[in-house]
Amino acid sequence: MGNMFNTIEIKDGVITVLDQTRLPREEVYLEARTTEDVWDYIKRLVVRGATLIGVTAGYGMWLAMKEVLSGAQENRELEAEEIMVIDMAFREKAKYLDSARPTAVNLSYAVKRMLGRWERIMDSLVSDDPSCAVPYITPLEILDALFEEAQAIRDEDEYSSKKKGEYGMEILKPGMTILTHCNAGALASVGCGGILASVYMANEQGYGIKVYADETRPLLQGARLTAWELHKNNVDVTLICDNMASTVMKQGKIDAVIVGCDRMAANGDAANKIGTSGVAILAKEYGIPFYFSLPTSTIDMKTATGDDIEIEERDPDEVTEKWYAERMAPECINVYNPAFDVTDHKYITGIITEKGIVYPPYDVNLPKIMGVEE
Repeated sequence: MGNMFNTIEIKDGVITVLDQTRLPREEVYLEARTTEDVWDYIKRLVVRGATLIGVTAGYGMWLAMKEVLSGAQENRELEAEEIMVIDMAFREKAKYLDSARPTAVNLSYAVKRMLGRWERIMDSLVSDDPSCAVPYITPLEILDALFEEAQAIRDEDEYSSKKKGEYGMEILKPGMTILTHCNAGALASVGCGGILASVYMANEQGYGIKVYADETRPLLQGARLTAWELHKNNVDVTLICDNMASTVMKQGKIDAVIVGCDRMAANGDAANKIGTSGVAILAKEYGIPFYFSLPTSTIDMKTATGDDIEIEERDPDEVTEKWYAERMAPECINVYNPAFDVTDHKYITGIITEKGIVYPPYDVNLPKIMGVEE
């Protein structure tokens, strides 16, 4: 199944994205015409969800190169000195775009991958044989190559989404009820999502899977996005406040917990929306299996443990004012607003990826699936 939403598309050379800050009240699409637009949309969660951030960043890097090459004749051969100036400017824009959100690894993954394609372009212009003519390149050829790479990132997300959905069905049984936190569905992808892809596929086969969705404070992605997406797709969904998770587990209403992920360390520790760690601990207490669903691009083998993951802190107004008709806290009160927490790998039953489900020990089995065994 494909995505039921146009989360991102290219129209006449302009990036168009679904503004997820306006959901569920209205479906509004915004245009990104500059690198600053892309940075702003990622920072403000107009675009959100690990893999969708990566896809957006890929297109953003293509847009950045368009800005660098602005004014250059598209079919003119570039001089070596011009290439060096372009390289410096492009790397500055890459650094800027990568700064939008520090925790989500798919952002830096996409930026680095686009830089890698650019570096291969530059390498192709160098000849060690003085008898050979030095290759040349035009601005149009550079942009075509970078757009091709951005499209590849998009295509891989769509494929990964489908495969995660298929593998996730292995843990689902007819009549099950799952609990989820934040949103890892079609709104977080260009495909059909991860967790929710499995639900959609299962229900197409008559499983009748039901979902409890945590509100996911303070930004309410569970209430605004997951509940809306599931209801829109005729899935039986019940919305609960975050602090109700223990009660519904104790009452035997939850058969499994499945959540998404923004960065996973090499040992299986996983960063996801704030509150995920507490849900995992509760699931362990009540004997409920707890799964993460993520593409392998979200697994950061260079990050040893969750202690090494940088956690983004966001504006205090998200806690005190956002979504409220009136401010809900005293003026000048101290506010701590981390966007993510890290779930220790010991609480994770399994990790659903596009290559299969990974089970403990994660320090052994994650390197295997990533192809980095010593």
